Amino acid sequence: MLHAVIMAGGSGTRFWPASRLNCPKQLLDMTGTGTMIQATVNRLGEVVPADRVSVITNQRLVDPIREQLPQLSADLIVGEPCKRDTAPCIGLAAHLVTRDDPDATMLVMPSDHVISPESKFQSAIQYAAQLVDESPGRIVTLGIPPTYAAETFGYIERGSEIAKQDDHPPTFEVAQFREKPKGQTAVDYFESGNFYWNSGIFIWKAQTILDALEKHVPQMHEQLGKIAAAWGTDQQQEVFEKEFTAITGTSIDYAVMEHHKDVAVIEAPFNWDDVGNWQSLARLNEADDSGNTVLAKHLGIDTSGCIIRGEDGHLIVTLGLKDTIVVHTPDATLVANKHQEETIREVVKKLEELDWKEHL
Repeated sequence: MLHAVIMAGGSGTRFWPASRLNCPKQLLDMTGTGTMIQATVNRLGEVVPADRVSVITNQRLVDPIREQLPQLSADLIVGEPCKRDTAPCIGLAAHLVTRDDPDATMLVMPSDHVISPESKFQSAIQYAAQLVDESPGRIVTLGIPPTYAAETFGYIERGSEIAKQDDHPPTFEVAQFREKPKGQTAVDYFESGNFYWNSGIFIWKAQTILDALEKHVPQMHEQLGKIAAAWGTDQQQEVFEKEFTAITGTSIDYAVMEHHKDVAVIEAPFNWDDVGNWQSLARLNEADDSGNTVLAKHLGIDTSGCIIRGEDGHLIVTLGLKDTIVVHTPDATLVANKHQEETIREVVKKLEELDWKEHL
């Protein structure tokens, strides 16, 4: 059976001050249609029913996520005791899935993407699961056709095309996974036509990923095995905290994807946005006649190219602003040059240095 695992442990620092430690971006409504994690679950439709959907997050977010996703079993929302990157997260999920379904196929995806239309996403996932069923040792990922020479995404270099099937998107062998490129390298990737953005969405047999972890990161595999063995016993939390904390964290790309021989990439047939920064809102929401993206009660005079987000009922007035981000929350307000928003991460670091925990 097909199971879905949603990774929801990110902190979303580039969305400060709306995104905070106890309410990161995946728990925020960025499009006016529900929070991002709610949209991620809803996107599955009937392809993966609620009783086969699990969420791996961090401990402080377990209760808020359970509140937002009451249709999921509380036991399927798991909080890691510390951050250890995606490989341990996925390995733990694979162990838990195989407890009840040894032959399980896993769909792994982040909690903070915007994808449309849902029907095309669902069709792509069903096709990916079919490819895995045809070759159980295969790993399938979804590649996003790049629209510009991005330096903030990892890339997938495609190889030979896998035999076409009617009504399915183009599918290729993966030649190589590439790290986030810089400068001319990003331009070369974009112009070659042989590269996709790495969506971070994967489909595989749970046992395939466990075998791969055992082969390439045996110590991590052993530690995860101890956690799985204690799961459901009185020692679950004690063993979980001890063994998971001791893991040397690494990404699933480094741990498995760069080594696995049978990997296929499906060209994503849907629209995709990873909602990585405030400017993403301009892509996801309609702008006014002056090019402003407004999610607030706003009065703008001589204001253009701005992104305005505020709390319900709070009036934001802008005068003579251009290409500016304004985000109002009850205890903090950000006013930033739109073209310098990567520096928002530095704001969070400075707040940590100042020990202003109430604003983190």
